[in-house]
Amino acid sequence: MMFFGPDPASLQLHHPFPSSEPQDPPLMPIQSSGKEILSDPPLKPLQSSIKPKSKQVREAEQEPEPLIPGLPDDIAVSCLLRLPFPHQLNVRSVSSSWNRSISSPSFLKLKKKQSPASPYLFVFAFQISTAKLHWQAFDPRSRLWFLLPPMPCTKPVCPPGFACTSIPQQGTFFVCGGLRSDTESPMDSIFVYRASTNSWSETTPMLTPRSFFAAGEIEGKIYVSGGTGANDALASVESYDPVTGQWARVADMRVGMTRYDAAVFARRMYITEGWEWPFDVPPRGAVYNPESDSWEEMRRGMREGWTGLSVVVEGNLFVISEHKNSRVKVYVPERDVWEYAGGGCVPGEVRRPFTVSAIGDRMYVVSSGLHVAVGTVARGPGGVSVEWEVVAAPPGFAELIPSCSQVLYA
Repeated sequence: MMFFGPDPASLQLHHPFPSSEPQDPPLMPIQSSGKEILSDPPLKPLQSSIKPKSKQVREAEQEPEPLIPGLPDDIAVSCLLRLPFPHQLNVRSVSSSWNRSISSPSFLKLKKKQSPASPYLFVFAFQISTAKLHWQAFDPRSRLWFLLPPMPCTKPVCPPGFACTSIPQQGTFFVCGGLRSDTESPMDSIFVYRASTNSWSETTPMLTPRSFFAAGEIEGKIYVSGGTGANDALASVESYDPVTGQWARVADMRVGMTRYDAAVFARRMYITEGWEWPFDVPPRGAVYNPESDSWEEMRRGMREGWTGLSVVVEGNLFVISEHKNSRVKVYVPERDVWEYAGGGCVPGEVRRPFTVSAIGDRMYVVSSGLHVAVGTVARGPGGVSVEWEVVAAPPGFAELIPSCSQVLYA
């Protein structure tokens, strides 16, 4: 095909007025029989400007499934609120709607407001052959055990070196400090378990690494004192505020002390180093008053008679003695003496080492193998007495040794 006239490439069209309308794309030259002719540019495939919807958007646009078929959601939420710990946490896998509901902040607020918390015994134990850490929760009503998630501590540790305490009504458990088993050096880490979410987190570390020290809760604050530092016994004391997440130094003890036992009693923290062989020197003891931020020496009768693990039951300080077949003693502040309670000793099948905690008028002694001796305290004309019963642990707990037990409301 032949083309006569001016070179098409030299042709230019002039418009007297600019146009705001979009212009057609210019013609593209192509070859035909040795001559260039003009042709439309090749068509490009159409590209959609609409992005594919994300999974979250697709789920949000779907019709929400009912929490419980046949029930309005507000009644279904009331049913979920009545599930006891830890079943509320376990049923998240039932459906995505249950998971969203139970995980929502509004559900947690309703839970605190409407669902009364119940006490559980949280036990920190380790396997005697491997030193592997285990966490279990014991329900005093059903007498069942529940496995808890593992604490996120990746270092090899000596389990008795930790100090544990809790804020029971808030459902929080604190595991403080400890001793590394590989380097034999103290630790400053703080791990916090929250029953409301059945999860662990790590919070602000202590100012001073320490192991084998005392820890307790007074008026919502955590206090740690004494223990073993990098070189020797520590006299330093620290206070942790869970609201601000900060540690602060408080008054030091008069002398450095490692922990034998400690208790919070009458809004004061009591620490004793216990008797040491050959028992010719009376043990030292100290009492911290947070209101005046000061320490004083423990009364003589109290520290000399403090010969075992302590527990506070309904405002009374008890000790399960290491002597006299684990008999129970109660402290009488008016006379600075310890008196043996009636009702017999801790049952013989409950073997040391053990830990002890209290709920209401009952003390719970968790023994080797996690058998639980429940002692009901009664006060009558003849004085204080304790009646015992034993809750046998599952056979799979035979190699577990308790290191600490704390009461939490969940």
